[in-house]
Amino acid sequence: MNNERRLPAEWEPQDGVLLAWPHEESDWQPYLELVEPVFVEIVKQVSRFEMAVVAACDPEVVREKLAEAGANLERVRICQIENNDTWARDFGPITVEDQGAPHLLNFGFNGWGLKFPADLDNRINKRLQGLGVWGAPLETVGLILEGGSIESDGKGTILTTEECLLNDNRNPHMTREELEAELQALFGSDRFLWLANGYLAGDDTDSHVDTLARLCPDDTIAYVSCDDPEDEHFPALKAMEDEILAFRTREGAPYRTIPLPWPGVRYDEEGDRLPATYANFLVVNGAVLVPTYQDKNDAAALEAVGRAFPGREIVEIDCLPLILQHGSLHCVTMQLPKGTIRF
Repeated sequence: MNNERRLPAEWEPQDGVLLAWPHEESDWQPYLELVEPVFVEIVKQVSRFEMAVVAACDPEVVREKLAEAGANLERVRICQIENNDTWARDFGPITVEDQGAPHLLNFGFNGWGLKFPADLDNRINKRLQGLGVWGAPLETVGLILEGGSIESDGKGTILTTEECLLNDNRNPHMTREELEAELQALFGSDRFLWLANGYLAGDDTDSHVDTLARLCPDDTIAYVSCDDPEDEHFPALKAMEDEILAFRTREGAPYRTIPLPWPGVRYDEEGDRLPATYANFLVVNGAVLVPTYQDKNDAAALEAVGRAFPGREIVEIDCLPLILQHGSLHCVTMQLPKGTIRF
């Protein structure tokens, strides 16, 4: 174990959250009127608790929309940076503690296995460095890794999926053992919980763990649970649940588990299923932002996440438009731990 490094948990103190704004040259073009209000609401809610750093092609337009919505603009920093898309979770920096100080890791992002263009998104972290946003060193790492593919408990354990991290469209030159060794050196993590099962139809990420199961405080795992035996997901998610129930903490005890409800089926205009998931929540200082989908199970999902994070405000954000491009709330955000932003 690399005792000099530690990968913080998402619920630890933060400076802010990184987002990238949708625009007409992105895949959001047909849905801009639907999706921009979602981004406005996310930034508005984040700015209640901490800083929002926004990469945007047209900062003035974004600033006007946020001002109209009543966002705390003193806690919003908009940077003029071109972007391919809006999935900050997967191109944003992953922050470790290095000898107690924050250290930003800039991994390669290849559009989830070369599925989509990512040339502009790959430059965002370096552009933010050039604009003086970062208050900590930025290290570029020669490894393909997306933030949505890993979960950390802050104590040396990483939860991930085989389908994503071991996919030959990411780092085909590395075995599981080699990848674990590399992540141990980078993150200081010495325990890996691998999920062999679980997926969402319509997901482009090859089963990112943040769509399926989340590490939470006090050795808790919140996970997507399908209660419909007729649904195509039922066998895989039941197998995933069995894996989670079999996991043990570092001390050898079972994890506290919180099943998240299964939202109703949603389809796009072509009749393809969309990957709605309540697991895609974002933890910020003092609160948890939870995606909802105008669904009968929204209230139950908010209650379940509240049990996973007692004492935090639970903030509902309608993310139905976000799943039109096959992601949700956590996917479009990346937390920036304490000490990472130059104020």
